Amino acid sequence: MRASLIVLAISSALCIQTGYLRAQDTKPPDNTKTNTRDRSKAEPTADQAKNNTPDRDTMQKIRKSIMDDKALSTYAHNVKIIAQNGKVTLKGPVRSEEEKKTIEEKATEVAGSGNVTNEMTVKPPKTKSK
Repeated sequence: MRASLIVLAISSALCIQTGYLRAQDTKPPDNTKTNTRDRSKAEPTADQAKNNTPDRDTMQKIRKSIMDDKALSTYAHNVKIIAQNGKVTLKGPVRSEEEKKTIEEKATEVAGSGNVTNEMTVKPPKTKSK
């Protein structure tokens, strides 16, 4: 009797979890607008980042500074950092103007004043409608 209750409990848990996972996977994230903007030849993209040591070091230092700040959102931790000949471009969504400013300050500390272009956008979390 006890073994059948355990099997029933495990089966129920698996059904609930599987249904939950399917519900989450029904709508994939859509970055179409952002990706279209980033296809422009005039816009710097991550694949255009220089593979020279100074630019690589700059990108690594900025990324480490951002990742070490646990107060930043996952969005902020995933901004694009593109270094080209000492100039840095920051792209991607963040959750607030404060995050945008914080990341720009971190990049400026590494790259120097006048060497950072901030192209980040603010995308606040969606609120659930009632």
